Amino acid sequence: MKILICEPGKHPYVKDIEHTLENLQKEVGGYIQALYTFEDNAAVVCNEEGLFLDLAWNRTVEKYGPIKGTFFICGLGFEDFIGLTDEQIEKYTKLFWNPEIFIPTPNGMVVLRITD
Repeated sequence: MKILICEPGKHPYVKDIEHTLENLQKEVGGYIQALYTFEDNAAVVCNEEGLFLDLAWNRTVEKYGPIKGTFFICGLGFEDFIGLTDEQIEKYTKLFWNPEIFIPTPNGMVVLRITD
């Protein structure tokens, strides 16, 4: 199954994994949580407890907010996760290409996008 991995401070990259719960959990470092924020049968899968763990801030996901730790994007089938299409890989690589830095301030979090 082709997924797009997004690690804190790095550009996203494609990885082909065997579709098992253990492999999905290994990619995010714990229990998985799926966020259905996209309209093209794709989901963000992250660590369910990520916001409560000492993980690095990663990126902001539209309609959800900031995510801590590594997450990946996969496709959605009728009842399960599936691999991404080439078009989805291109779309989400562009969307998440720039790493982000999160700076806490008295007025909330400031997010800086790092561009090449």
